[in-house]
Amino acid sequence: MLKVALRTAGLAAAFISVTVQAQDYPSRAVRMLVPNAPGSSIDTMSRIVAAKLGDALGQPVFVENRDGAGGLIGVEAGRTAKPDGYTLICASNGSMLIAPLLKKSVPYDAVRDFEHVGSFAVTPNVLVVHPDIPVKSVKELIEYARANRATINMSSAGVGSQSHLSGVLLMSMADFESLVVPHKGGGPSVNSVVAGQTHWTFTPAPAVMSFVKNGRVRAIGHSLPRRAETLGDIPPVASTVAGYDFSGWAGLVAPKGTRQPILDKVHAALLKTVALAEVREGLAKQGAEVFTGTAEDFRKFLAQDQANTVKVIKAAQLQPD
Repeated sequence: MLKVALRTAGLAAAFISVTVQAQDYPSRAVRMLVPNAPGSSIDTMSRIVAAKLGDALGQPVFVENRDGAGGLIGVEAGRTAKPDGYTLICASNGSMLIAPLLKKSVPYDAVRDFEHVGSFAVTPNVLVVHPDIPVKSVKELIEYARANRATINMSSAGVGSQSHLSGVLLMSMADFESLVVPHKGGGPSVNSVVAGQTHWTFTPAPAVMSFVKNGRVRAIGHSLPRRAETLGDIPPVASTVAGYDFSGWAGLVAPKGTRQPILDKVHAALLKTVALAEVREGLAKQGAEVFTGTAEDFRKFLAQDQANTVKVIKAAQLQPD
């Protein structure tokens, strides 16, 4: 009886301790690890959110960039951090899904190896073509590519990049081919289409909309499965190729084992943050739309996006290294 009583008392004390920790959280600054370079779109969006997330939590949230290896370095640093709520990871499809799936020994699983706080933004990719080719719609691009398969080419930001995989997905779903021309980054990739060195590409909206407005490239579609608030009359590719969906996204995850009351507190603060007009406007300037839901919604979304990414990597015939 005494042992049972002591065990019960111990469990009660532990529960009280965890509850007190959650109630006191956060009592100091919170680190947001960003596995991307300073100035990148993910970095910029994370800073927009971090500034006001700190206000909602009552303690500063500071961004720490840990870029390298396609995001693997930063995500791994977050995964192995102490699960006390003082390290959050700004997750994106590049660092959480694409980079690990291109490794023979997958270093982490986006669904199993983290606690999920919630998503906060989705960033559509815009499908653009050089204005010299006679293409003004997705349907016309498909028809033109089929008729000119020996000469048409697609620019990408590099092997395994989001622009590469989104283009491969379109080609596989719409049954046409283009020579893929890889570049060292999104800027050079877009510039090659602007210069007429390549014919078409997918790219995040902020990287190309100025060229669309001055007529140096033509936008014919975007990668969200619905109309995009920030892209005006540009139609979704899915209106021509049913089921097409390959956009970027951003959200927050935490090290496995982070206590649920702490996760709940961060999630509530995140929802409060993205409801602010200045945050929504700041994300819109990055070509992003607010994208929220429950932590479980985010986990399910990751699982589905992970399965889709595996299929696209196979379609691209990419070999893990």
